[in-house]
Amino acid sequence: MRYAIVESGGKQYKAVEGQTIEVDRLSNEEGAQVDLKALLMADGDEFMVGTPSVSGIEVKATVVDHFRGEKVFRFKYSPKKRIRVRGGHRQQYTRLMVDFIGKPGEVRKADKAEPMPVVEAEEEKLEAEPKAKAEKPAKAAAKESPAKKAEKTPAKKSTEKKSSTAKKSSK
Repeated sequence: MRYAIVESGGKQYKAVEGQTIEVDRLSNEEGAQVDLKALLMADGDEFMVGTPSVSGIEVKATVVDHFRGEKVFRFKYSPKKRIRVRGGHRQQYTRLMVDFIGKPGEVRKADKAEPMPVVEAEEEKLEAEPKAKAEKPAKAAAKESPAKKAEKTPAKKSTEKKSSTAKKSSK
């Protein structure tokens, strides 16, 4: 797996080829190509560390979209001065798709993987399991219910009251 540590907006992010990263808002339009500064690059067991950036390595990304993060609330409160100030903030972000990490003009073979047959086989197993699980409890409940009912019935206790006259007469 090839990845790089890149810098954008004074912050560092781990960029992996084929995945997205969310950085602070950039002024580029959606679909535009962005070059990021690589501070470190790792390719399997090989590591290239820059001082401060790795020379000869480029990280290319495409702007996917611009969005806003979750709202963060703040509340200032001074009880004796009757100060109650409420406010909020939503940070603006840009989502980048990392297209390429490597030397300029470098062409690499795509990783050979066969996800289709494996995925179909897993989906068939997942579909078969719920059906089997649904059938088993119904049959098991029918077989075990008489035995469980016999075990769950509480034994009747004798509730005989001791006569208070017997106590008085013995005195």
